[in-house]
Amino acid sequence: MSANKVARPPSKTAFEYEFGGPVGALATTLFLPVMTLLLCHWASIGGLSLDVLSPRDKFWEAVLDSPVLCPGCQDGARILMKCMGAVVSWFAFQVVLERILPCELVQGAPLPDGSGKRLTYRINGHLAFWVTFLIATVGWPRFDDSSSNMIQFGSAPLELLYDYCSELALATILCCTILSVYLYQRSFADGLLLAKGGQSGNAAYDFFMGRELNPRWFSFDWKEFCELRPGLIGWALLNGGFLLKQYENLGYVSGSMLLINAFQAFYVWDALYQERAILTTMDITTDGFGFMLCFGDLAWVPFTYSLPAHYLVDHDPDLSVWALMAIVACFMLGYSIFRGANGEKNAFRQDPNAPEVQHLQYLQTKRGTKLLTSGWWGMARKINYTGDWIMGLSWCLVCGLDSIVPYYYAIYFAILLVHRSVRDDHMCHEKYGDDWIQYKKLVPYRFIPGIL
Repeated sequence: MSANKVARPPSKTAFEYEFGGPVGALATTLFLPVMTLLLCHWASIGGLSLDVLSPRDKFWEAVLDSPVLCPGCQDGARILMKCMGAVVSWFAFQVVLERILPCELVQGAPLPDGSGKRLTYRINGHLAFWVTFLIATVGWPRFDDSSSNMIQFGSAPLELLYDYCSELALATILCCTILSVYLYQRSFADGLLLAKGGQSGNAAYDFFMGRELNPRWFSFDWKEFCELRPGLIGWALLNGGFLLKQYENLGYVSGSMLLINAFQAFYVWDALYQERAILTTMDITTDGFGFMLCFGDLAWVPFTYSLPAHYLVDHDPDLSVWALMAIVACFMLGYSIFRGANGEKNAFRQDPNAPEVQHLQYLQTKRGTKLLTSGWWGMARKINYTGDWIMGLSWCLVCGLDSIVPYYYAIYFAILLVHRSVRDDHMCHEKYGDDWIQYKKLVPYRFIPGIL
């Protein structure tokens, strides 16, 4: 029996849709790219505005003429084509780093086809992060104006990332769409392991969710690579460009801009340093690699998570030192919860008898898995999500209270985490059965101990 039949749902009627089914998946596929471009525009103007279409007889003419919905499409799309080239070059550069830099070869979780097979992953994202920023700060090549044969090295003109942010966002969206079409098309080849959630038989839904579980070119894993590399590192690089643009405009860098760059660079660094931890997440073990993850990793994350820094370029609130110190405390609280909980879980998975976790209580399931019922995970079933959201709130707070635009992240992330926790709860109930019901009695709270 070929692998693409092993994980197939038992029947079409038994298939359980998410995200509102085919209609919801199609609407999300169409809506999120538009929302990304609107958020970039709103961050630049400092507020909400829906006046984005010029009066035209035909709708598509109005869209193509709009600098908000189709940035760089004017004048023969010359700027957009250059941005497309830049995005492809950026992706290729990160692929080269993943291929040539020293790495740790790590085994992933057992594949869900029952074979017991584990895929091997190249873990070197942390090193790629530092190499990227080393080149961006001191290793950017350029020709000497006085001699076309002499190459000099210096800092990259990252402030251009602000000038062409919307154009780069649209170029990335187009590249994500092309990649998603390719991934969907190749998933119909024989012998591939398909994700359970991407086999509905509805093209729009399966395109969004992703059919193939682990698309690879030889040892290059598309999903694991895109999960952290181009998007997350690109996010930190965008922030650096926004900082330089603010300095160019004002002659100084504000406290808020310094904090958002420090907070989010640390967050990205930490994610890449802990890269092996993503190998046991739902994104890697369960979800297919379709438009949802492709667009989310490569376009949504870098261009919307950088929104606070984008906003601060022209709309800095000039917060007091005391306000900035309070925001630092908020960030540190969130990080302590987030990293403490995740570190405890990973340590327990690797060795339940290790000195730092051997005191923890757990529920022994019929599957042989141990579910923690004390420590961080005895407080709430998704205590790590709580810490993650508190960190995100601190990113918004650095922008003051003059506009709701920078607070998009806190609002969106709350919705995302609630939805993801519901998905997790449903999948764990299917996986553990009655043991999961017992576990929820032992750990009754989802996010906040004693409250929620």
